[in-house]
Formats: sequence, structure tokens, C-alpha cells
Amino acid sequence: MHLNQGQQTPPSMIIAFTRFGLILLVFCQLAACTIIPGQHMSPFSRQSSVEMPTRENDEAILEKLNIQTINAELIIELEKNYKNFSLAPDNVANHYFDYRIGSSAIKGILTINEPYTQYQVGPRDILNITVWDHPELTIPAGEFRSAEAAGNVVGEDGTFFYPYVGIVQAAGRTVEDIREELTRRLSKYIEFVQLDVRVASYRSQRVYVVGEVAQPGVQLVRDIPLTVLEAINNAGGVNSDADLRNIILTRDDKTYSINLLSLYEGGDVTQNVLLRHGDVLNVPDSSLNKVFVLGETNHFVAGGAIGRSRSLVMNKARMTLTEALSEAGGFDQETSDPARIFVFRGGLGKPEIYHLNAKSPDALLLADRFPLQPRDVIYVDRAEGIRWNQIIGQIQPTINLLNAFDGALRVQPFLRR
Repeated sequence: MHLNQGQQTPPSMIIAFTRFGLILLVFCQLAACTIIPGQHMSPFSRQSSVEMPTRENDEAILEKLNIQTINAELIIELEKNYKNFSLAPDNVANHYFDYRIGSSAIKGILTINEPYTQYQVGPRDILNITVWDHPELTIPAGEFRSAEAAGNVVGEDGTFFYPYVGIVQAAGRTVEDIREELTRRLSKYIEFVQLDVRVASYRSQRVYVVGEVAQPGVQLVRDIPLTVLEAINNAGGVNSDADLRNIILTRDDKTYSINLLSLYEGGDVTQNVLLRHGDVLNVPDSSLNKVFVLGETNHFVAGGAIGRSRSLVMNKARMTLTEALSEAGGFDQETSDPARIFVFRGGLGKPEIYHLNAKSPDALLLADRFPLQPRDVIYVDRAEGIRWNQIIGQIQPTINLLNAFDGALRVQPFLRR
């Protein structure tokens, strides 16, 4: 129909144009590229569709990542490289505290092979000096006072006063050195000097145990060597939320990572480090040891809200792909595509992408032997037909409105009669 200038377009033509536009929009949506994770990663793809930042020779570069298929060959390779994957020293989970404390921290590995030195007296320690056959020197304040109350307190300058001897330097010396000096200097006044020196109260050296332990606080270093395991046991043990893989030890402005789980279950005694004065032992929680399950998994209800995506805390940083999918409720049988399950792993160096084709339930046996690492992202892609249904569902209200409006226009001429 030809319209003259100034003549208005009939409503029926507007409705027809609108319907045509909706149909065109549907085809454009189906043909357009989306940013849905995994959209371009078909089971036959070998590379990611986008470039990812990676590190090579300590330099950041951009490259497309190869997608590794989770199959029997990959599982054999993993088990060959890591006889015990959960305790392997190269596992990202064992060196993950970079994420916690920042890249500027200095990390390293401490060993227990350091030579143990005898306790050295320091300021505020109380010494108990006994001179046999001379009670006036041993207990000058009375025999009913305790050794701590009647002892010799080492001052802040590291010295203490003793009768007939005068000022004695004690800080930084062992009790044997102090006893030899007192014996030599008292021999001028006493014949056949016999004396003994002991530390009545240890108050100069201390370590700090904080974090996920039952009783955090200060612990004094005594003449018995204090190790990481003893310090944690003295603090009442760790809580259920403790991350035993990434215990953080701060010493001399440097930060070290200790994997206590490898000591408990693997017998790695090198993790049981000797502690020194001023050490800070932090037992972190496991809140960062999470994996994230996204995509077409079954719905869950949390706090009155219904959702799909969720984060899962790894128990002792251990979890397989099958366990993660199971705890997330499994993939949705109606909307998911089991042949397109992806694992995105950031890591500390080069990111990795893994693909699992779970079209056959047998593949879940492989997934149960595929160990996850902290901060892994699992994505379950949606089925191809679901996208079409979603687009139709979005434009359906508009179509209904146009149909109702078109029906009203058709009825209007009859009402005028």
C-alpha cells in the first residue's frame, strides 16, 4: 500500500514491521558470538578462543592456551609426576600463600637441620645462683622466698649484680659461661668455690602463635628446643578451619611457608622448623582454599535465594572433580551439556584449561582421579537447544502484546457499527 505525504502509517503495518524485526533479532542472536564461558570450546577444540596472560622468564605475555582433555593418559601422567599428589612439593596448593600475603613477600623453605645452640640468657631472665656452704650468698633474703623472688634479674642492659663480684654481663651467654666467670671471680674471696647457675624464669625470648589455633598467644622459649609442632600443640592444636598446607612463619622481615600436612601424613620432618626469638607463626584459615562451580548445575537454596553457582571449600586442600560436581548438586539433566565440562586453572605461572567429556558416565571415574587445586573454576556448559528456548522466552511477552493489540484493532471496526 502506498502512503501519501503526511498520511500516518496504519497500526497493522507497525505490528507487521515489529514482528519482522523480532524474527530478524532471533536469527541475529543465534548467529552472534556470545561471551558465555565455554561457548567456543567445543569438545573438538584444541585452543582457547581468547588470549590469557601467562609468565615466561619472569615476563608477562599473552597467548592462547591449549585445552587438555581429561583422559586416561592425562591421569597416568599426573600420577607418574606426583606419586602423592596431595603432598607433592610442586603442587600449587603447597605454595599458595603468594596469593595471601602479596607478591612482594619473600618466601623460602626452612629446615630443621640448623645446629641447635644452648639457651642464651637475655634481659628480664631470672637466674638462680647457688653457692654451696655459703647460704649468705645463695639466699640472702631468706629461705622462705621462691627462687624467682630471690633470684638475680638480668637488667635491660644485659647485666646483673652479684656480691663480691660486682656487675656481670649475662645477655647472650649460656649458663655455663656465667658459672665459669662467677667461679673464677669468687675464688679471690672463697676457697674451693662450688656454685651452680640455673635459669629460674625464662622471660626474654618469646614467639607468637596466632590464627586458627585453640589458644593463640605468646609462648616463651626455654632451654628445651621449641619447634613448630610443639608450639601449635602448646596452643591447644589447630581449629577445624585451619589450612595446614600454608602455615606462615615470619622471621627477620622474611616470610616462609610451612606445609604441616606433609609432616603429619608424609613424615616430612624438615617442615618441623626450630623457632627463634621473635618468630611469628600464623595458622591461616582455609577460606581461600576454594573451588568455584559455575554453569548448568542443579539449583540450590541458600538464605531464601535460589542459585546455581557456588564456591566449595576444599577439606585439607583436597578435592576431585567428581567430588566438586557432586557437592554442587550435579549438572542439570535438562539444561546442561555433559560433553562440555571445563576446568580453568590460574596457577602461579601458566594458566591451564582442562576439558571433560562426561557424555558417558564412565568419564566420572576419570574425574574422580583428577585432583583439583585451590581457586580452580569448573564450568558446566549449557546444551545447544537451551539457548533457542531462552531467546524465544525473552521475546514471547512482546509477541503476546502485539497479538493482543492486533486483535483489538480487528475488533474496533465492528464496534463502530
